[in-house]
Amino acid sequence: MCYTQNRFKALLSACVMSLIATAGWSQSLTWLGTLGGSESYAYAVSANGVVVGSAVNAAGFYRAFRWTASGGMQALGTLPGGTWSEAFGVSANGAVVVGVADNAAGQPRAFRWTASDGMQDLGTLPGYVHSLAYGVSANGAVVVGWAQNAAGRDRAFRWTASDGMQDLGTLGGNWSEAYGVSADGSVVVGWARNDARIERAFRWTAAGGMQDLGTLGGDRSLAYGVSADGSVVVGWADNDAGQPRAFRWQNGFMQALGTLGGCCSEALGVSADGAVVVGVADNAAGQRRPFRWTASGGMEDLNTTYASLLTNGSVLSEARAISPNGRYIVGQGYNAATRRWEAFLLDTGFPRRGDVDRNGCVDDADLLQVLFAFGGRGYRNEDLNWDGTVDDADLLEVLFNFGSGC
Repeated sequence: MCYTQNRFKALLSACVMSLIATAGWSQSLTWLGTLGGSESYAYAVSANGVVVGSAVNAAGFYRAFRWTASGGMQALGTLPGGTWSEAFGVSANGAVVVGVADNAAGQPRAFRWTASDGMQDLGTLPGYVHSLAYGVSANGAVVVGWAQNAAGRDRAFRWTASDGMQDLGTLGGNWSEAYGVSADGSVVVGWARNDARIERAFRWTAAGGMQDLGTLGGDRSLAYGVSADGSVVVGWADNDAGQPRAFRWQNGFMQALGTLGGCCSEALGVSADGAVVVGVADNAAGQRRPFRWTASGGMEDLNTTYASLLTNGSVLSEARAISPNGRYIVGQGYNAATRRWEAFLLDTGFPRRGDVDRNGCVDDADLLQVLFAFGGRGYRNEDLNWDGTVDDADLLEVLFNFGSGC
C-alpha cells in the first residue's frame, strides 16, 4: 500500500475544520408505518439505513417500499398492469431493490428497481411461468431467487444483465430456492431437495456447484444469509430431536446458536463480516421473539436489550435482516401507538461511524486499518461506506468521527 504523506496531510487539513467527535451512544427504534393500510414488513436494510419491504396501501394491496430517514416510506409501484409487489433485497448503498410483483397477466415476476429505471421485470427461466427475487449483491448487479414452473416446483436462479437467469440446479431432487448472495455475487445460498427429496441448505459457486451444508443431526436445513466474502452461511437446521435451530456455518462446520429458552430458532440474516447473526427464536413462554447472536454475547432477545426504546405494549416479533456493517436491524413488531403490526428499523448505535475494529472507540487503530487497506477492494469493515473500494471517503469517515467513544 502506497499512500503519500502529502496526500494524507491534504485530507487531514480538509476535514480538521469540520471534525466533530460524536459523543454519546446513539440508539433508536423507528416504526416505519404503512402505505395507508393495516400493516407493513421490513425484509432488508442497507449499510446506510435504507429499508425495503412491503406494506399494505389504502386499497388493501401489498406494495414494495423503500424507506429512508429523509423521505420516509416510498411505494415502488408495480409492473405494468399489475396490482401488487413486495421488496425483499437491497444493495449495500440502498440504490437497488429486488423483489416480486405481478404482471398484467397476474403472474408473479422477479423485479429489479432503481430510481432511474423504475421496476424492471427480470423474466423467468425457460419453461417456467413465475419468478421471485430475494437477494442482491452489494453493487446491485447480481440478483438471486427462484422461478416456478406450471407444476408449482421451484428452481434457484442467479441473474445478471449480461447472462440473464442461470438455473443453479438442485441437490438431486426437484426443488431449489436461493435466498442470499455474497457481496461480489459469486456465492449463492438457499435450500434444495436432495435425491431423497429432503430439504438441505446449500452453498453454490460457479466452480464447485451446489454444496450440501448438512444438518444439526436431523433431516432438514435451510440457508438464508451469507457473509460478504461467502465464507459464513446462516439459516436453520433440524437437530437430532427434529427441532429447527438457528445455525452458523463456516469452514465445513455447522454451529447451533441455541434458543431463547424455547424449542426452536431460525437465523435469517448475518453481517458482512459474519460476526453478528439475527433471526427469530421461541422464548420459554413459546412466544416468537427477535434475536441477535454474537460469539461473545450468545443469543439475546432484542426486546430485553432495547426495552428502553419500547413504549408500553409495543413488542418486536422478528428480526429479518441486519445491515452489512452490523449497525441496523429490521423486522416487524407491534406498535402500540398505532395498534398495528409494522416494519421497524432498530439503530443499535454499534459500530460507531468510523469504528473499523468494532471496539467502541474511533482512534489511531481505525485510521491505520483504513490506510493499510487503502486502494483495495471493499465490502469489508475498512470499506466504511460499502461502495466496493477502500478510499478517501472511508478515510474521511474515520477522521470526521475521530475520538468518538474514547
